[in-house]
Amino acid sequence: MFSIRRFSIQLPLLAALLFCAIAVPQAFAQSFAPANPEEAGVSSERLARIDAVLEKYVEEERLPGAALVIGRRGHVVYARAFGYRDREAEEPLEITDLFRIASQTKAVISVGVMILQEQGRLLIDQDLGDFIPEFDSTTVAVKTEDGGFEVVPANRNITVRDLLTHTAGIGYGWGPGAKRWEEAGIVGWYFADRDEPIADTVERMGELPMDAQPGEDFVYGYATDILGVVIERASGMPLDEFLRVEILEPLGMVDTHFYVPPNKADRLTVVYSVTNENGMERAPDPGHMVGQGMYLEGPRKSFSGGAGLVSTPGDYARFLEALRRGGTLDGARILSPKTVQLMTVDHVHDAWQGDGGGFGLGFGVTEEIGWSGLPGSPGAYTWGGAYHSTFWVDPAEELVVSYMTQVIPAQGLDDHQRIRALVYQALVD
Repeated sequence: MFSIRRFSIQLPLLAALLFCAIAVPQAFAQSFAPANPEEAGVSSERLARIDAVLEKYVEEERLPGAALVIGRRGHVVYARAFGYRDREAEEPLEITDLFRIASQTKAVISVGVMILQEQGRLLIDQDLGDFIPEFDSTTVAVKTEDGGFEVVPANRNITVRDLLTHTAGIGYGWGPGAKRWEEAGIVGWYFADRDEPIADTVERMGELPMDAQPGEDFVYGYATDILGVVIERASGMPLDEFLRVEILEPLGMVDTHFYVPPNKADRLTVVYSVTNENGMERAPDPGHMVGQGMYLEGPRKSFSGGAGLVSTPGDYARFLEALRRGGTLDGARILSPKTVQLMTVDHVHDAWQGDGGGFGLGFGVTEEIGWSGLPGSPGAYTWGGAYHSTFWVDPAEELVVSYMTQVIPAQGLDDHQRIRALVYQALVD
């Protein structure tokens, strides 16, 4: 049995003051800084329940480690890490360690698209073909009774908004026309190992049959990777450079990258698999998708807008806090409040099936809170990543939550639900 170690920001008032003066990580600097939880309407005593729960997940070897940052009313009221960056080496996880955030990249890219609309460089109702001509005339694979498929023309052109809402009909290559996608070598969400620019991959997608007609269904897939290429074409900048200039540097997100810089390699967390059959196991190294190496040793050419970033809980919390404040943080404005509002309301309506919410321009949005049996607020928005990370913003409660672990697959885990319940039970004002 491994002993539990954790790095934590202790937040009684005196300790908070000392911490702010001496050792605040840059991710929590300036106005979004640690504060006494009670000053932000949060109970320190109730926050401690989170510690006990996450410690138990590590003790029972259900999680290798987990890191959580909670912001309330513009202050960091909780920032702690539990367990291990590397269990076998007994290296404790720290709050500043790097995680593969996979589909949490999508929210950052979606914000980038809206920045370009605010700059007058695109409109989200423009045709995708205006930026990537290979999508001027697309096709759709339709299942046939004999188990095969036929290819038919799309009923209309795909728009940028279709991509933002995942209603473009573009999956991850596993739809009715899967054989064609497999032959093209484009299946699955992982791009870190590709030895070509993302634009080259995306251009080939335009010639393949999609999974559904544009605008008819919510189909989760390559839409945001395609948006990354739209950003490059509309801005005239490589995607990594655009994000650095327009989002990461203005918000002080110093530890968010497509590939891990060599001088930060020792901070990248190890990936584990949790299955009902085998429990927790270290993922292969080197390995594909669930393995360790490509964010360190890959070709560093493919900037995946759909799943490519690594980040820290604190960096991502700064991104969320900027959105909660209407697009600004520490004097830097990346979006207007009205654009944030547009992004965080439902755009898909009947295309979204069932869970008390909908989908906006890059975010799942909550409309009814009763469906899940967990607390929340109408108007909250959220998403997560394939390595079992998640986030949400609750504007009504002035709340941001950034939770990261590094597990794929994550069978039998209910930590996301418990974290949600534990965060809200700590709000007392």
